[in-house]
Amino acid sequence: MCGVFGASVPPGSEVSAAAVAALGLFALQHRGQESAGVAVSDGSQLMVYKDLGMISSVLDERRLPSLRGDLAIAHCRYSTTGSTVWENAQPTFRLGPRRALAVGHNGNLVNTRELLDQLPGGRARLPASTDTELLTALLADEEAGDLVEALLRVLPRVRGAFSLVVLDERRIVGVRDPHGFRPLVLGRIPASSERPATQQAGGLWEDDAARDTWVLSSETTALDIVGADFVRDVEPGELVILEAGMTPRSVRYATADPALCVFELIYFARPDSYMEGRNLYEVRRRMGMQLAAEHPVETDLVMPVPDTGAPAAAGYAEASGIPYREGLVRNRYTGRSFIQPSETLRHRGVTMKLNPLREVVRDKRLTVVDDSIVRGTTTKQIVALLRKAGAAEVHVRISAPPIFHPCFYGIDTQVSTELIASRLSPEEICEFIGADSLGYLSIPGVLAALELPYEQFCFACFDGRYPEPVPYDVASRKFLLEEPVASRG
Repeated sequence: MCGVFGASVPPGSEVSAAAVAALGLFALQHRGQESAGVAVSDGSQLMVYKDLGMISSVLDERRLPSLRGDLAIAHCRYSTTGSTVWENAQPTFRLGPRRALAVGHNGNLVNTRELLDQLPGGRARLPASTDTELLTALLADEEAGDLVEALLRVLPRVRGAFSLVVLDERRIVGVRDPHGFRPLVLGRIPASSERPATQQAGGLWEDDAARDTWVLSSETTALDIVGADFVRDVEPGELVILEAGMTPRSVRYATADPALCVFELIYFARPDSYMEGRNLYEVRRRMGMQLAAEHPVETDLVMPVPDTGAPAAAGYAEASGIPYREGLVRNRYTGRSFIQPSETLRHRGVTMKLNPLREVVRDKRLTVVDDSIVRGTTTKQIVALLRKAGAAEVHVRISAPPIFHPCFYGIDTQVSTELIASRLSPEEICEFIGADSLGYLSIPGVLAALELPYEQFCFACFDGRYPEPVPYDVASRKFLLEEPVASRG
């Protein structure tokens, strides 16, 4: 998870880069709700502002006017390494012996211990306890001539998932790891609204593109909110370099071995985003249709768990011929319960955000469609809410396969015992959540909805086939950089 955004505006622009980056970040709030921040360069120095909390409370109209410059990056955090404290908010900042830089990171590194051993002074030199802080320190210390050269020397030593926006005084560099686990896209706001955002053969843009605003984003939906046209995905193993008043350029630093996280398409990303050329609402609607074919059930209504279950529920209703109704109302002012950093907050989030429509569900047989079951607690509470509201039957259908294995590439499920499917059979899960029946979409069903090959994605959380080898002890190392120095041999 996490959301990253970068903006390079032409010199003399009426709109600051910080304002563009902050606006784009608002469209990525679903990717992280623990903290937010922005870093800006005026050509000679960097300024960083970050804090705990939602984007609207951190980056408001009181703070943005003071963040002046033509280059800016922004970040919203969902923690996978390190605690939820101010020091771990991003962008990280480092004033190193070679360069000053700020980094926004979406993903999770799997060789943090190895990288820590390469940092002179070790843990004592890190003011924060995230893998991003460690990566920032390595880049700041690197003896290479400029930021791009530093990245080319450091990145081959880094393993895991990393979609980055890296800022120094003169440039923003968008980085995607060789597997492309997490998304990153390039967009363009033409200086003239009449001129389309086209790309010439060979990766070069027309000469007057230097007058345009160029942006990098975790998802295409953020391009829409800032008025940018989608240009292309940043490729796995690629650097895209943005400099104020210049056309972007591209550098390949590793051979691509694509393995985009398929859960991005199932749940994480917004349904109005596009990935791999697919609109995610339509992908999820087709998953619902596949789910109806694999797990039919005779009920009176099909209803979604709002909001992420809605596209699949619409597809299930369409394929089954069962009427679609909304039976749960969501409080829009609460966050996503799955990405809360503790079990207590996840439980509280469910009870705060969902309320049943009693007149809709009373005495009805319900097919309840959701996108996933991770720990099972959320689904159990939802079934209980519907039964209390008078539902006659509750049949749960999930538009993803069972999650058997932890993720080490940017999701906070690094211990398999947290995953209910790793401990219980589908029948036992059905009993635990209190449903009348339970059905999961199969991996072939997911691929049929995507209309793309298995080899293009990471399915590790479903089938245990990890594209990037994971050290045996990484599962217990979310707080590796918070351990006392003496405890590490």
